[in-house]
Amino acid sequence: MTLLLTPEKIACARVLVVGDTMLDRYWYGAVDRISPEAPVPVVRVTRTEERIGAAANVAYNIVTLGAQASLLSVVGEDEASHQLEALVAQTGITPYLGRDAQLKTTVKLRVIGRQQQLLRLDFENTPENEVLASQSLTFEKLHPEHDAVLFSDYGKGGLAHIVAMIAQARASSKVVLVDPKGADYARYKNASVLTPNRAELEHVIGPWRDEADLRAKAHNLRTSLKLDALLLTRSEEGMTLFDAEGELHVPALAREVFDVTGAGDTVIATLATMVAAGISLREAVPIANRAGGIVVGKFGTATVSYRELFAA
Repeated sequence: MTLLLTPEKIACARVLVVGDTMLDRYWYGAVDRISPEAPVPVVRVTRTEERIGAAANVAYNIVTLGAQASLLSVVGEDEASHQLEALVAQTGITPYLGRDAQLKTTVKLRVIGRQQQLLRLDFENTPENEVLASQSLTFEKLHPEHDAVLFSDYGKGGLAHIVAMIAQARASSKVVLVDPKGADYARYKNASVLTPNRAELEHVIGPWRDEADLRAKAHNLRTSLKLDALLLTRSEEGMTLFDAEGELHVPALAREVFDVTGAGDTVIATLATMVAAGISLREAVPIANRAGGIVVGKFGTATVSYRELFAA
């Protein structure tokens, strides 16, 4: 089936990405000494870089693969929001950004020295309900125009109305993918597929003794939430899909891991793109696994192109 996924086929795929967006800032510098004020390294900043993160990075992964992505989110009315908007405008993403003057646009500032992340500073707060409600009305208009709906939940408050949004999308027979956050998975009920990592799933179902115990707990969660599937991303162990047919395990690709930042974004973005292009979840999982394996070999929030993904 993947042979049918030509660039032309993927170019017709439309994915609506809904969720929390943020600006990823990187300060790179030389580390030559320890501070006389405290036992910490002194970083002499020599270069700065800014990238779009969270739901915006998910959407960027989709357009990098050659598909169409719309981004529905809420940002502040601050310097970071305008920088984020300018960066999004360069990507080919179609943005639908609600604004809240009381909101501090989420910024993650990473200080890098000697090719290592030394420190991360987060700047954030929560959007007002009025702005979130207006985004729900925009969602109602947008989702019928897309082949798949992807919710990227980073727990920043941008998905306060996700229960109603999932219901609307499923009523329109859309595939609904969710990258979850927190312990309350009941809010994701009736989605098509959730894509938690090991730590996230363990937070919800508890630790598992072995593969049989994991299998039982995963299927119990899938059934209770009325999901079509649950995709567990397992880092160096690859990923496992739990669905009505049973389980599908795909081992990790053997390659050097440079940075896992944003790898989950790439996996769910690739999954959504492939499903929107017309293939099944089971056919899409190995492709998403391949994309995740490629992106961890890159630094920071990164993307994978169609050429890279299908080069093999």
